[in-house]
Amino acid sequence: MNYLMTNCLSFFAVTLLAAPVCRAQAPYEVCVYGETASGVSAAIQAARMGKRVVLVSTNAHVGGMTTSGLTATDINRNTLIGGIAREFYGQLYAWYENPDAWRCQEREAFFVASQKRTFTGKNDALKIQWVYESHVGEKIQRAMLRDAGVELALNERLDLERGVEKGDGRIRRIKMESGRGFAAQVFIDATYEGDLMALAGVSYTVGREANSQYGESLNGVRLNPVIGREGKSVDPYVVEGDPASGLLPYIEPRVWAKDGEADPRRVQAYCYRLTLTDDPANRVAIERPAAYDPALYEVLARMLQISPETQLQEIITLTPMPNRKTDTNKLNLIGANYEYPEGDYATRQRIGQRHRDFALGMLWFLAHDQRVPPHIRAEMKPWGLPRDEFPDNGHFPYQLYVREARRMVGEYVMSEKNCRRVDSEPASESIGVGTYMLDSHQFSRVLDHDAKLRYEGGLAGKSVSYPISYRSITPKRDECPNLLVPVCVSASHVAYSSIRMEPVYMVLGQSAGAIASLAIDHRCDVQQLDYSELKQTLLDAGQILQP
Repeated sequence: MNYLMTNCLSFFAVTLLAAPVCRAQAPYEVCVYGETASGVSAAIQAARMGKRVVLVSTNAHVGGMTTSGLTATDINRNTLIGGIAREFYGQLYAWYENPDAWRCQEREAFFVASQKRTFTGKNDALKIQWVYESHVGEKIQRAMLRDAGVELALNERLDLERGVEKGDGRIRRIKMESGRGFAAQVFIDATYEGDLMALAGVSYTVGREANSQYGESLNGVRLNPVIGREGKSVDPYVVEGDPASGLLPYIEPRVWAKDGEADPRRVQAYCYRLTLTDDPANRVAIERPAAYDPALYEVLARMLQISPETQLQEIITLTPMPNRKTDTNKLNLIGANYEYPEGDYATRQRIGQRHRDFALGMLWFLAHDQRVPPHIRAEMKPWGLPRDEFPDNGHFPYQLYVREARRMVGEYVMSEKNCRRVDSEPASESIGVGTYMLDSHQFSRVLDHDAKLRYEGGLAGKSVSYPISYRSITPKRDECPNLLVPVCVSASHVAYSSIRMEPVYMVLGQSAGAIASLAIDHRCDVQQLDYSELKQTLLDAGQILQP
């Protein structure tokens, strides 16, 4: 028996004596909190490794954004997605091979029309497909959970004040608002917000680090180009030309830091990824929201006055999905989400409702406001909400697109060098591969030193395919030895802007499920595994670990 294994067994024995929680006593061995696709993958992997697993969902659904409108999957290098994620996309391929799945269009015609927006949408050689309908994605994920033997606990939210019970540094039990508790040997926080991680006392950050913190070049405050065209900027005041009238909503009066300096308050814009349809037999008309606020669209209205030739797809993106549907993106409400990452449920609900009203209001504005050029109104009017999606939520997606909230500060912090200069410093002990470009949406709209209106915080940059470290999903051992965090991973804002894609979350979730299971088998902390065994376990499960 080697030193590491002896140390693991010794530590586990001391822990059991101090606070007895063992296989015979705990109803579950692995508790996954968070219904994201990452959580689904984690639960499936742990169950396949013979563990008693519960997946706790904060609502009545599973899948997070993958089943809530984000169905134009960000999967630019599809051959590098393996394991359970590839199984999921493989089952989607099989679903849509059936002619009965195509109710109002032909399969091949759809892929010809959509390929420029979705990295071709499918890979026939691998038999995977990553464009689909939300309700189909949820059916498949629920079936995968059922087949693996995962127990589902729906509509259970963590008590944000007393939700974590710890003993000897380990999480023993988590408690829900309902009073229900879940005891387990290993916990996985697979939420977009990182609430379990935070309540467990694990270090985290919000916002942006300074470039100097990790030796980066793209982090911190970043002023983007002036909002306008042809040398004319959009007037930011309620009454054009009158500063005394005040600024339009969500515009900041001054730049608060120099480029590259830290900003721990703001986060990149959120939105809902609406599913729309132009199929009259399946379409529900979009009504003007009761809380419609025309001031929220005034910057856009003035932009259209400057550039009336603007096309609809330059404002929002309507990416084709099967059966005459879309994944609709860029309904971003910039500046309205800063309280969200660390907010309580009431705060988050208020922010979510604000984003919902904004999204529906934006679609109504584009179809009806007389300041919108006629060609845009004509293109927008045929679209509505689909009757066969989200029927228990007014045909509106369940999940707000939380692009970034808390980020753990764990044993290893992924940073810009890992994503862009991988040959010089690759992350060690890979548990999956990141592939996407550096991609952060805008954080703010702000007046610069010349009183010109600018976006602030947007980031787009090239990256390479790169390994993601095992140590980036484990907390520091002295903070929590039985928690894994595959969504709010330990990464700088720059690295997270690439990692944050749903297929990668699924890969990291599966790896978290494997780590949890091996830690239970070896009676050691999640930070203590022999990587060679973990690596072989992941490879055997179909994971791809190197670019």
